[in-house]
Amino acid sequence: MKKLEIIEKMRKEPVFTSKILSSFNISHANIYLHRLEKQKLIKRIEKNNYTIHSDPFIIASRIVWPSYLSCWSALKFHNLTEQVPFSLYVIVPYYKKQIMFENTPIIFVSSKNRNFFGYDKVIYRGFEIFVADKEKTIIDCALFKKASFSELIEIVKNNLKEIEIKKFIHYLKRTENKSLIKRFGWLFDYLGKDMHSILKRYIDKVYITLDYAGKKKGKKNKKWMVIENAQ
Repeated sequence: MKKLEIIEKMRKEPVFTSKILSSFNISHANIYLHRLEKQKLIKRIEKNNYTIHSDPFIIASRIVWPSYLSCWSALKFHNLTEQVPFSLYVIVPYYKKQIMFENTPIIFVSSKNRNFFGYDKVIYRGFEIFVADKEKTIIDCALFKKASFSELIEIVKNNLKEIEIKKFIHYLKRTENKSLIKRFGWLFDYLGKDMHSILKRYIDKVYITLDYAGKKKGKKNKKWMVIENAQ
């Protein structure tokens, strides 16, 4: 009966460690968990991290604290893209090697503290997970260069009504990343939402490519100091 009680308690947690066994007064917790794993009653995520669940989305943002899902994973979660990402992207405050769980790569993207914002706790299949909101998801894709800016132009263009522009601009300012600000400033201008008066103090005299993944060729836009190598 004790094993069933333990399994039921574990089932309520996205991710658990050997500490979960302390309330059952079980000695040699790691050995006990190893036995449960061999019996295929639990799954090992990595050293001292286990789960009962098979959905990587449930566990990905609960492996490191704090952390949140973003980039292509969150684009799909928010229905901002029809592409189905092969990997899960998790923003974390320090370097961590990627892991495989249920044949899905979980890629950890280290972020500076000043960029650790713009995510929410949401309920997914009955569990609390942490996901970037729509605005921060798009910004993270560019900030961490996980999508080309050409792709982001299309994503923003196709979902402009879903984006809170005031919040987006606030987030851009918080990053203090001039290249990022110039690129998205150009993009909103291109889509008929001129933000130059709000963002002009972040525009320096150095030309950057609009798409960091493209060649340094194209028309020079003096207003935003970008080389238009995408669209």
